[in-house]
Amino acid sequence: MLTGIIKAEGASIVIIFRKLTIFILLSGLVALLDMPAALADVEKFSNLPVKGMVTMIDLGAKKCIPCKMMAPILEKMEKQFDGKAAIVFIDVWKHNEQAKRFGIRAIPTQIFFNKDGKEIYRHVGFMDETAIINQLKKMGVD
Repeated sequence: MLTGIIKAEGASIVIIFRKLTIFILLSGLVALLDMPAALADVEKFSNLPVKGMVTMIDLGAKKCIPCKMMAPILEKMEKQFDGKAAIVFIDVWKHNEQAKRFGIRAIPTQIFFNKDGKEIYRHVGFMDETAIINQLKKMGVD
């Protein structure tokens, strides 16, 4: 009788262990499935600033109030300066490695790079359309 109980407990332990192993394996699989997306993001941002083109990178977050206020401005600037300047938004809450890369201490932060990829100007906080256009013009973008 005691042996049966021990075996039953042993079987329970094995079942629990097997479930845990399956969970760990599935968790690892999910992590592996997410890995290509993370690598794609790193690859996506590795070409920034765009060589041979004036680049404005706005580092913010989709849920930050001043960042939300800038979103329609950035969309308009992206269309207006298509082919003349690269206008890029990076959500640092999703891609915090980019915040470290660009030395971001507050959001939103706009960084302007010349055609050689050298940082020319940095602004912290909301930046209106006129200020963005003026900075791009100072850098030779019409």
